Amino acid sequence: MVVVREWPHVPRAPLALWMLGALVLALGGCERDPQSQSQSQLSPSSGERDFPETAARCDVELIVLGNAQDGGAPQMGNPDDPAWGDPSLRRLATSLGVVDRRSGRRFMFEATPDMREQLQRLDEFAPVDAARPGLDGIFLTHAHIGHYAGLMFLGHESLGARGVAVYAMPRMAQYLTGNGPWSQLVKYENIVLQPMVSGEPVSIGEDLAVTALLVPHRQEFSEVVGYRIAGPARSAFFLPDIDSWAEWDAQGVRIEDIIAGVDLAFIDATFYADGEVAGRDMSGFPHPRIVDTMQRLAVLPAAERAKVRFIHLNHTNPVRFPQSKERAAILAAGYFVADEGERHCLSGRD
Repeated sequence: MVVVREWPHVPRAPLALWMLGALVLALGGCERDPQSQSQSQLSPSSGERDFPETAARCDVELIVLGNAQDGGAPQMGNPDDPAWGDPSLRRLATSLGVVDRRSGRRFMFEATPDMREQLQRLDEFAPVDAARPGLDGIFLTHAHIGHYAGLMFLGHESLGARGVAVYAMPRMAQYLTGNGPWSQLVKYENIVLQPMVSGEPVSIGEDLAVTALLVPHRQEFSEVVGYRIAGPARSAFFLPDIDSWAEWDAQGVRIEDIIAGVDLAFIDATFYADGEVAGRDMSGFPHPRIVDTMQRLAVLPAAERAKVRFIHLNHTNPVRFPQSKERAAILAAGYFVADEGERHCLSGRD
């Protein structure tokens, strides 16, 4: 079962869109047979979603803490964005949380500029009696500003954290060590770097491991990776940024094979289609467009398509608006859009 915790600013989608989504039973959660349950319970009187709490029945849980591109939504310099006047349309930069309730350990994927609010949300879901920030690890995908800038809040000017493990590839770790102000976090041991190797799993708990996988994307300061998160019963892949599927094909990796090997696939959906950035030629922009990804994956069985959760939405992407025709088209094609507060059980039924 997919569970969505609706924070005050997260809008409730109209019944029509969620009925489209319910046509594809899919992602499973704490039930043994995910096909036997619909994704949500619909209130016949209001048409709104009613998601029961499942925390007590799920040992290892994945939580979507943000789904926007690095600058969030609305983005600075866009005064006409409707989200300035409607807080329900605001979105935080892309991040995932993983909670292992068996050990009380908590992890974040990405340290975004919105990390303060995202940690607060994680505290609401899974409070811990531990020294702040109560994080047993942060996994960084790369050195673009929306994916690591939140580390600044761990420094002595803010939280003054002690010994937070930061998992990163070698160039990423070197970047943090060799450049201020990040080097100060290392020097003062606010963070402790844990270098990773592509393709080698890192155990973060009983039957819980994370594996980095190199992907082609702008590498001005570091490598870029996606992460496979393997839980006791189910697994997910997290890939917020990639230049193109064709470049990955050339390296011998196909997104179809990645999807086949996991239960959930959170993949780059920065742009919906060419032409959405007004006054700009998007031909040189990286990131596979959602319409192209959907077309490529259209040959997959419905169960495979339903694993896909589009994430990392640019502020220009119409899919960020719950009632947009573009989001409806995604749901009708059998895919999903990652929503803030969305929860997935990785440990199966207790």
